[in-house]
Amino acid sequence: MDAGKLKSFLFSALYAAFIFGGRHLMNKRAKFELRKPLVLWSLTLAVFSIFGALRTGAYMVYILMTKGLKQSVCDQGFYIGPVSKFWAYAFVLSKAPELGDTIFIILRKQKLIFLHWYHHITVLLYSWYSYKDMVAGGGWFMTMNYGVHAVMYSYYALRAAGFRVSRKFAMFITLSQITQMMMGCVINYLVFNWMQHDNDQCYSHFLNIFWSSLMYLSYLVLFCHFFFEAYIGKMKKTTKAE
Repeated sequence: MDAGKLKSFLFSALYAAFIFGGRHLMNKRAKFELRKPLVLWSLTLAVFSIFGALRTGAYMVYILMTKGLKQSVCDQGFYIGPVSKFWAYAFVLSKAPELGDTIFIILRKQKLIFLHWYHHITVLLYSWYSYKDMVAGGGWFMTMNYGVHAVMYSYYALRAAGFRVSRKFAMFITLSQITQMMMGCVINYLVFNWMQHDNDQCYSHFLNIFWSSLMYLSYLVLFCHFFFEAYIGKMKKTTKAE
């Protein structure tokens, strides 16, 4: 196992230890406000994600329009292009500092759901484990994630700054995440199908596709459940109360 893959497991283990240890320590302590640091944190990640979405999105649109869907999925140039390679590498590295989201949740004594920490750990492990293999589908996965995070962290920054944001915005973000997971499943299917016919042109391997598919399917189920509980369920309760 190379150093990068080993570090991903180390970061994940430390992250899990912090979750359980941090929640235990905060049980008998007053919550921290941390509004200003949270604004800065969310705004920084929002700007980073916006630039990442624009730069990788421009590349993916170009490949899609000039060479078609198959090449956009199978393309390995995303990992080595003069611009996209920087944002691909930055994407992988960003999965470590993004774990910091959970620090704010624990220190502010907010509800920490399974989806949150499970998503952080598995994305970190998968991204760091797959990056050097330059597997097919990576351009789509990274660009979609950048796009969703650009909107999500912008929303977090506005909320932390005290702006009143419509609940429909939060619903839109969750629906975007659900769409991302559905697209992830589709991309994995296409990679699996095209890989079998020409692995040199659409490189991946079964183990990578298996874990990626399992990951996206689990996210899809969890985000759908979250959407129902957070929005549909509450709407039904409000209607009954009225």
